[in-house]
Amino acid sequence: MDWFTAPDYWLSRLVLQRALAAVYLFAFLTAALQFRALLGERGMLPIPRFVARVSFRRAPSLFHAHYSDRFFAACACAGCAVSVALLAGADSELPLWAGILLWLVPWALYLSIVNVGQTWYAFGWESLLLETGFLAAFLGNDEVAPPVVVLFLLRWILFRVEFGAGLIKLRGDACWRKLTCLYYHHETQPMPGPLSWFFHHLPKPLHRVEVAANHVTQLIVPVLLFTPQPIASAAAALMIVTQLWLVLSGNFSWLNWITIVLALSALRLPADAPSVPSAPLWYEVVVLAVAALLLFLSYHPVLNMTSRRQVMNRSFDPLHLVNTYGAFGSVSRVRDEVVVEGTLDDVPREDSDWREYEFKGKPGDPRRWPRQYAPYHLRLDWLMWFAALSPAYAGEWFGGLVERLLENDRDTLRLLRRCPFPPDTPPHYVRARLFRYRYTTWRELRETGACWERTYVREYLPPTRLAGVAQRS
Repeated sequence: MDWFTAPDYWLSRLVLQRALAAVYLFAFLTAALQFRALLGERGMLPIPRFVARVSFRRAPSLFHAHYSDRFFAACACAGCAVSVALLAGADSELPLWAGILLWLVPWALYLSIVNVGQTWYAFGWESLLLETGFLAAFLGNDEVAPPVVVLFLLRWILFRVEFGAGLIKLRGDACWRKLTCLYYHHETQPMPGPLSWFFHHLPKPLHRVEVAANHVTQLIVPVLLFTPQPIASAAAALMIVTQLWLVLSGNFSWLNWITIVLALSALRLPADAPSVPSAPLWYEVVVLAVAALLLFLSYHPVLNMTSRRQVMNRSFDPLHLVNTYGAFGSVSRVRDEVVVEGTLDDVPREDSDWREYEFKGKPGDPRRWPRQYAPYHLRLDWLMWFAALSPAYAGEWFGGLVERLLENDRDTLRLLRRCPFPPDTPPHYVRARLFRYRYTTWRELRETGACWERTYVREYLPPTRLAGVAQRS
């Protein structure tokens, strides 16, 4: 079928696949380096306990068959290795069918992780990576030109990401309709980046222009993805520029980068397409069958987008093949942070020597400037932002965090920037307090060197010690 492939997009496919492999690599690195404290056998939310109560049918995963920390590490490392191979173009050295299977390996491995990841993996970019990774497996390799159907389905994902986010903003917080949300967002977002302070201090009229431009990019431009060239390429390029702007303004894991990957499906890059044979019949049948399945599964996401009770970031099938997306339907006006402290004193008092634990990404010391971590994802730091919004968000895991800090647990301390106690001297007590943070002004920054100013709000967790440990006199 002559209409089945689009030779003009062979370079776009190449860049898309290599960029997707890089995102996979960051995802597996994040899993490999953080899982023991979060999900391991002695983690805050252990996988063995989860698979014991949740069936394979509800959450398909390799770890239903077997779990050990060593096996999880092997799966994460295998995902890294396959991602590096794909980044180097290994799929192009294989037959078409083998290339497809190779691309399905990281998808299956990451699906196994996400489906047992519980709260730590309850973010929209997890499902977005899985949905994109599954569909991109059928883009083919050098043996065939990119299939038109797959390119348009990738644009369909991008449409749902952007249009869904735009709708949930208009239906959500009134500040989006008043064009004032960016008066607060850069200060209150989950994990600010090194430039977020400067973005916050941009003139308010420019913030209003930014919000208006966001509405255009998310509600109008996505429709243009399905128009003829060069309009579709212009729409994709505008989306890429918008995502790069967001990359500069904060740490959003790989959300912006996977969105850029999707935009490449509509961006026709200038290049001389190589001569390739027609697509084999079996490949056409497989691609059309996958397309029919994904269009059928799109029913619930479309229904959600058109609903007045639209929800954000939900998967409607256990394989995360077609999902609904959206972010920041509401914007916090103030920023609260949970500050965790420990003491070696035998009797905890207000004037005890309380020492603060420093996290890698979330605000702590007012003089410490935020760093760039994305596309690497600091899962504990992100959940600490939710914990500050309400203790209910931390009910499952915060007690486990405190317990491990009281033990000086090595794997947990690796998630932190600095532990204030020697490895062989764990604290006798740990407490948590809630502080309100705000960005300093230009004058305050010059005078104090601090980018944050914080004030005490209330006690979050009273001084706590390990159960069964006698108080020393």
